Amino acid sequence: MLTSVLSLLALGFIASVVLSVASRVFYVEEDPRVEAVSEALPGANCGGCGFAGCDAYAAAVIQDPSVSAGLCCAGGPEVAAKVAELAGKAAGSAEPQISFRRCVKDEGKVKKKYEYQGLDSCAASAQLQDGPDACKYSCLGFGDCVKVCNFNAMYLEGGLVRIDPEKCVACGACVGVCPNKILEMIPRRARVQVFCSTLDKMKDVMNVCEAGCINCGKCVKKCPANAISNAEGNIRIDHVACLAYGPDCEEACVEACPRSILRLMCHNSVVHKAEAAVAAAAAAPEQQPQATA
Repeated sequence: MLTSVLSLLALGFIASVVLSVASRVFYVEEDPRVEAVSEALPGANCGGCGFAGCDAYAAAVIQDPSVSAGLCCAGGPEVAAKVAELAGKAAGSAEPQISFRRCVKDEGKVKKKYEYQGLDSCAASAQLQDGPDACKYSCLGFGDCVKVCNFNAMYLEGGLVRIDPEKCVACGACVGVCPNKILEMIPRRARVQVFCSTLDKMKDVMNVCEAGCINCGKCVKKCPANAISNAEGNIRIDHVACLAYGPDCEEACVEACPRSILRLMCHNSVVHKAEAAVAAAAAAPEQQPQATA
């Protein structure tokens, strides 16, 4: 018995010596800048930077020359500048983004195919006949996106998800969980956008939604910047091209849309071009009518 105990003690001692030697031989000194960057980051661990968390991004931005110092969407420009200073890199000038919902089923008066009774989840309801809404491309309204948003930037109202532009940091977590792909990231400066994600056309859209995009293609033809395309039945806007061209087009695409579903974006809220014109006229100083000869 004593021999066994002594043998175990001897083995334990030898193992501890081996581990001690190995730890010294294979010790890699951690760059103190990694910890400094980690402390500078907000600690949200939202994954918006493309890494598993803030610590992983901190290590990558210091150790990998190809990793940008401006990837922390939750921290914004101030954090990007701090990370850039610590990493010895340029902060970059990425276009600020925001999450956007491509669905106005409330305006379109989309009806229900059936009353859903099941898990309170968009993903679960989408498995049953493409969801309870008559439009299979609509916002299902169970809030899977709300649940994954770490910044309280999303909430449900009237069966639709709403986005608080003041709180959204563009981490993209919401986009990944939406089964109907009605959420996407767009530039905060976006000039125009399509408020519908349907892949159907004409009567198939009109039969289920009074406001949906009918994929007529008029906006594609009218855009002088070639910034609008039809990607497999879905109208897409190249916001980089649209912003580069600027307002000289006078939003020809908005004028061309017969369903008023391609709309002008204005200071993070959305208005029809006609409504914007009315608002501008109301704000302008009153002018006296001029006499005509």
